[in-house]
Amino acid sequence: MSEDDGVVATRGSAGWALTRVLADERAEPVLLFVEGAAGEGKSHLLQELADLPESADTPRRWWRCGAGGGPQHEDEAEHLPTLWLVDDVHRADGDELRRLRQVLEGLRPGSAAAVSYRPEELPVPGLPLGAPPMTYPSGMTVLRHRLVPWDEERVRRAAVQALGEGCTAEAVRRLHDRTGGVPRVVVDVLAALREQRPAFTGTAAEVEAAGTPARLAELVLSRTYALPPEGRPVVWAAAVLDGPVGRDELTAVSGLGASTGSTALLRALEGAALAELGEDRYGFAVPLAAPAVRASLPGPVRQDLHGRAAKVLARRQPVPWAAVADHHRAAGDSRRWINAVEKAAASAAAASRHQEAITLLERTLATPGLPPQVRARLAPLLARSAVTGLRSDQTVEVLAQIVQDASLPAAVRGELRLDLGLMLCNQMGRYPEGWQALETAAAELREVRPGLAARAMGALSSPFWPGNSIDVHREWLVKALAAADASGDDAMRTAVLANRIALATSCAEPDAWELVRRLPRKTTDPARAGQAARGLCNAADAAVWLGLHERAADLLAEGRELSARSGAPYFEHNALGAQLLQEWWTGQWPGLAKRCEDFVASTADMPLIASDAYIVRGLLALAQGDWGEAVSWLSQRGTFGSEDLPVALAATAAGALVRLALARQETQTAARQARAAWSIVAGKGVWPWAAELAPWAVEALVRAGDGATARVMVRDFAQGLGPGDAPAARAALIWSRAVLAETEAPAGDGRDGLLRAAELYREAAAAYGELPRPYTQAVTAEGAGRCVLAAYAEAGHGPVAEGEHTVASAESAADCASVLAAVAELESCAQRFTDLGAVWDAARARALLRTRRPARKTRPPGRPSHADELSPREAEVAQLAVCGLTNREIAATLHLSPRTVEQHIARAMRKTGALSRRDLAHRLGGGPGTVSALSPTGNSRPVRKSETC
Repeated sequence: MSEDDGVVATRGSAGWALTRVLADERAEPVLLFVEGAAGEGKSHLLQELADLPESADTPRRWWRCGAGGGPQHEDEAEHLPTLWLVDDVHRADGDELRRLRQVLEGLRPGSAAAVSYRPEELPVPGLPLGAPPMTYPSGMTVLRHRLVPWDEERVRRAAVQALGEGCTAEAVRRLHDRTGGVPRVVVDVLAALREQRPAFTGTAAEVEAAGTPARLAELVLSRTYALPPEGRPVVWAAAVLDGPVGRDELTAVSGLGASTGSTALLRALEGAALAELGEDRYGFAVPLAAPAVRASLPGPVRQDLHGRAAKVLARRQPVPWAAVADHHRAAGDSRRWINAVEKAAASAAAASRHQEAITLLERTLATPGLPPQVRARLAPLLARSAVTGLRSDQTVEVLAQIVQDASLPAAVRGELRLDLGLMLCNQMGRYPEGWQALETAAAELREVRPGLAARAMGALSSPFWPGNSIDVHREWLVKALAAADASGDDAMRTAVLANRIALATSCAEPDAWELVRRLPRKTTDPARAGQAARGLCNAADAAVWLGLHERAADLLAEGRELSARSGAPYFEHNALGAQLLQEWWTGQWPGLAKRCEDFVASTADMPLIASDAYIVRGLLALAQGDWGEAVSWLSQRGTFGSEDLPVALAATAAGALVRLALARQETQTAARQARAAWSIVAGKGVWPWAAELAPWAVEALVRAGDGATARVMVRDFAQGLGPGDAPAARAALIWSRAVLAETEAPAGDGRDGLLRAAELYREAAAAYGELPRPYTQAVTAEGAGRCVLAAYAEAGHGPVAEGEHTVASAESAADCASVLAAVAELESCAQRFTDLGAVWDAARARALLRTRRPARKTRPPGRPSHADELSPREAEVAQLAVCGLTNREIAATLHLSPRTVEQHIARAMRKTGALSRRDLAHRLGGGPGTVSALSPTGNSRPVRKSETC
């Protein structure tokens, strides 16, 4: 216990009274009782009191009771102001208590005493100085301070101090629960974790495996075996039940009669072997004590106790079947164990506690020598919960082994294979294996379980996975609809409807949203409710991709609510991922990076579920200029192969990587990536998913000299979209046409082509504004301004100037107005990028403006020289440098030479005193993506309408 948790804890009336008297030798004496259970830090607190600054000039007398300390005669009591520190009063015998009382009764003014004890071990409860009660002097202040266990936050701080930041919240919670927050036990467990090999990785399982510290084990065993033999079984029963339980259950499990059991419980409480934990609730003050007691019992005794515990718990309502199963197993009753496991799993699944059911069934099925018929009964229960759960890696391995058992009935094997296929595809991302399992399951179940066959066929109709074309999925959907109707199973009909919705909404089919309205949202059937939740989440995800953001917001809220209500965490997490995409596109960027990282951390065991978060985080990093991080996040940080992502996500990631390669002037790499990604999208045939890839792929191919393929891309994109309501894809199609017009404008004679491109860019920007997608709107509006300025430069007109002769060489007022409008639009884009936090885009837009303005020959009067501070250009270069861009990449962004960039960075480092680029980030008060500290405006002031051409 530190001072923060010891002395400061006494700085209420007790602590202040003690320090007051030590500072004034005329003050009336103070007696402070320090009460705390074993391990709560009493001795440590006494030491902290001894070290108080107020006691520096006061003689201290330590008295450790039971160790032969203290004065031996009455006249040894101090005649000067003294601080008495008396530890472990509960150990004092009668003679020592008599001498201590005499010392305390004779405390002089300016003296104080702190007396500590364990209340559970006092010979006379409530009387630390024994009976009869002590007669305190009339002027003495008597106070009591009760030490309490640490709360979870204090345990977390101790864990960080001992083990570093790697301890998970779950591990901290487990540490607090098992130690009861008792400081000495917490410290001992942390010491064991620190010394363990292999090194502690921060999990709750490792905390559980650390076992009972030696000090605690010795304490509880000494207290247990200090009881008479006939009373010990009640402590053994508490160890087996391992939690707060009532007196009747405790005595029943102990095997003692009611009268004998009550007497034994009373003795155990008096001897502090057990503690009262609530009204009619008894057990160990520190839960970790229970394993030590259990381990001390002979096997036959322990088995009998577990057998009685199973019977007692089976009489509770509701029955805690998982605990009953554990007791039957420990008692060696295999038949009752399996029956209880089945009931526990069914109960957990019915209450939507799927992860609980999964954990129990995985552990049971992993038991060596489990009979085949038992595996056949339990495996379907496991599969049903795992399909809607979040963690499936262990389940997949268990089921993959079980389905190989030829002795399983065909219906059971087909059902298991169906669920295995769903998990391989949805949770694991192992699409080829999952597809094969689903095809086999559909064949196995067609005759024996037509409803489940329909579910397998419906899953095969899902278009998200890479590989098969949309036509193959449509064929499976037709089969699934027929099989579901023939089955007469409403739950299977709803499941296939959810698959039909996924395909129809993804492809923007005309009847898609009418299908969504047919979902049974208000059904009381849990199976149908879960499938309806899946349908809503699928529709919400599709609406986000299509750009129907208002509709997506409603569906996301409804889908998440129904998923939570029906106990389908997998569907709910899919909706959470779609929500991150929604926030990215609609410009809800504040805190978005943190939300993505938190989502990834919460699904660390199942990285595929967090794919949306990885992509959004990568897109943010790209816009912020943190290109190294962008590549890492867009590549799923190595946790999952990007080529195995759902097609829409893979296309989006590819579009961003193509854009990055273009920014780095790696044209051939960009073209190669574009062709590979386009072939996947085109092979799938769900053309709305090309929206985030098409404009960048077209630009990459044209710049690589393959304009013919780029034109084919645009043609196929337009034909593939058809008449469906896919506004984001239609905006992307216009954008792609604008890119073609801009990049194919002939050199030296391209004014008309560039102005046509500008019109298309404006049309795309307007379309994105309607969605709304503010970032993409700004990117396309920037394209319009860029093309207008390039068109007039192409025609031989001079740059835009500020002052009396702006656009002095323009041929007409119309030309002047066009250029001024383009400048204003570019300045607006730069500001919008800055407001969003898109550092790289803002810098690029401002750099484009500067290329269209003549350099000033002299510095205007009154303008700062920036001798000792960063100029706007230096700040802009520094911002991109701390984001991680190389000099060449900064030069390409800002239309500067690498040498000029190098000079700007050198001046920025000299002015700030930075020793490196990393140090420069700290000196500037931020790192990658820090916009507020560095948002240079350069020379980009608005051009006034009053200025002439």
